[in-house]
Amino acid sequence: MDFDDLLQRYFGTSDLSDASAAMQTAALDRLRVDFGLETDRARRFALWSVLYMLGQAPDLDVAFKDEADREAARNLMDLLDAGGGN
Repeated sequence: MDFDDLLQRYFGTSDLSDASAAMQTAALDRLRVDFGLETDRARRFALWSVLYMLGQAPDLDVAFKDEADREAARNLMDLLDAGGGN
């Protein structure tokens, strides 16, 4: 999953500044629902990553049952923090 494609899919734009507050709220709701329903580990991780970058991700122990997935999420968080992203 490509980040820009996910933004386009959920927010209708790849530039979040173009999305109204109502559009952002609705998109985050859809993201959370899709994350909760997703069974594919890779897609689930991609959706969690978008939520994390937007400051809306659930805690790791809630989001991922598998320790390897939680560790991958920690690694992503560390990389983003080291790169100044987040």
